[in-house]
Amino acid sequence: MPASQQSSAAAARPLRLSVLDQSPIPEGSTGAQALENTLELARMADRLGYHRFWAAEHHGTPMLAGAAPEAVIGAIAATTARIRVGSGGVMLHHYSPRKVAETFSVLGGLFSDRIDLGLGRGADADLVTTHALQRDRRVPDPQDYPDQLAELVAYLDGRPPPDKRFAGLTALPGLPGRPEPWLLGSSVESAIWAGQLGIAYAFGDFINPAGAEIAHLYRESFVASERLPAPQVAVSVAAICADADEQARRLAASARVCALMAHRGAPIPVPPVERALRHLEQAEEPTTLRARRTVLGSPATVRAGLEAVAAEYGADEVIVVTVTHSHAARKRSYELIAEAFGLRSGEPIAQTA
Repeated sequence: MPASQQSSAAAARPLRLSVLDQSPIPEGSTGAQALENTLELARMADRLGYHRFWAAEHHGTPMLAGAAPEAVIGAIAATTARIRVGSGGVMLHHYSPRKVAETFSVLGGLFSDRIDLGLGRGADADLVTTHALQRDRRVPDPQDYPDQLAELVAYLDGRPPPDKRFAGLTALPGLPGRPEPWLLGSSVESAIWAGQLGIAYAFGDFINPAGAEIAHLYRESFVASERLPAPQVAVSVAAICADADEQARRLAASARVCALMAHRGAPIPVPPVERALRHLEQAEEPTTLRARRTVLGSPATVRAGLEAVAAEYGADEVIVVTVTHSHAARKRSYELIAEAFGLRSGEPIAQTA
């Protein structure tokens, strides 16, 4: 389908809003407090009517505390009532597919149909940390991610995995509860893998804002299954909403400095706004970072921006990721976005023309 037709089709569908939380650690705070902030934000998102809440996985950084989404998911699901809860995403290349399948099967058994298993493979850590996390330390990187995906999805579907040695394994422990699998990505390869496996696809626009054609490739590659008869696309977008456009732009300085320092190989906790602004006055951001997209502004500005990104991707769901130094500002941003879209009880809302 041409991009213009995708945009028209997206505009005719209801739009869901969701949250991707990375458990940011503000300067002067702790990882434990960041995780408490995640739980508080999840409860608020549940009350406000967001559709799903995903916990990210990052390692080896003083900026983000979310190193174990499978642990955080259980705590979130236990303290919320209706919102879907999942990983955004589990970095599968670190782990055994069978162990991940069993872990999320247990979560599915405990929390019925509310659990999502988002899977990713990104540069989530430095090389030494990545090696420490690996399943097999005999080689730097096994390079078997597509095989891992196929094995994991087979377990979730109750089919024999491609490796016949594991064909006789017992059923997953959490049945009949089943997690909903998603592949997270920002590349052509991820789109093809998700399409061929017949699972939902979440594109990281906040990493690569040139993904509309990649989302189209996913749809072209999609193989329907009983679990998912049609392709399903969500787009994850960085956004900060405040009462005024200029206030939102100021708040964004903290995340910009974090991205700059991570790019330099010297990650830091999320700095206060004033310090971040002073740093940006003296530092030049690389072109790759300046090209990243963040939707910033007042509620009206952010609603228009998020709807435009959704239309660009032909997506019927936007997953919002927000990083600020102030946890109160982050909560306020999600509150304002919910108000701007008229969220009430988790029902999708109609997009404006």
